Amino acid sequence: MQKSLLLSGYLLLLFAAACAPKVRTNVTQKYEPLDYKEAVLVIELQDKAPESAESLGTVKIGDAGMSVQCSYAQVLEKAKEEARKAGGNAIRITAHKTPDFMSSCHRISAEVLRIDAAALAALKADNEEVDPGIDYAVLYVYRTGGAGMIINYNLSLGDSVICRVTNRFSQAIKIYKQGPTELSAKTEAKSVIPIDIQKGRSYYVRCSVIPGITIGRPGLELMSKKAGSREYELAKTKSK
Repeated sequence: MQKSLLLSGYLLLLFAAACAPKVRTNVTQKYEPLDYKEAVLVIELQDKAPESAESLGTVKIGDAGMSVQCSYAQVLEKAKEEARKAGGNAIRITAHKTPDFMSSCHRISAEVLRIDAAALAALKADNEEVDPGIDYAVLYVYRTGGAGMIINYNLSLGDSVICRVTNRFSQAIKIYKQGPTELSAKTEAKSVIPIDIQKGRSYYVRCSVIPGITIGRPGLELMSKKAGSREYELAKTKSK
């Protein structure tokens, strides 16, 4: 009985390892590791890091072959974990491959950075700008194309359907109800992401279709303001 339990535990560990994304790091400079609660800023692709930023190395998050825990948010968290280990407080995305028919994973390369407090605060303020003149939030929902182009689905906020997501889609939606809730969508499987709606804020939701067993499942990701606004404008151009 004990041997059976040990074997089952070992197999579960192997399965978990196989499902986790592949992580490769190349750190050339290390500082005292950051606490796991410390925030790590993400500088998106095409955005520049401050000139004063110190590069500590690089990290790549890829597909291990059976990876399932590899949404954009999940691979970013993996990259942040590696940054914390090296004492970095920011990562700058240098390459990003979205899910396709070759892989259901997001795959990223990033530079691990250490940024001084003043420059870091300025970057955070720019990314979290709030408009005090409005009493609602704006949800920018978009889909730029990619896998599963004929698959459409409803996007819900809490219990209410707010839009129908089609291929090459974009829509700005005013949200008046504040507080923590969830965004969800369902095809062959359901995808759910948490969101905390606050008035005066803009939220960018990248939608996609992740290849699955039959028709694929919805991909939902909350993007940073800079990356999301750029991709939303691209989606608007494609949807015309």
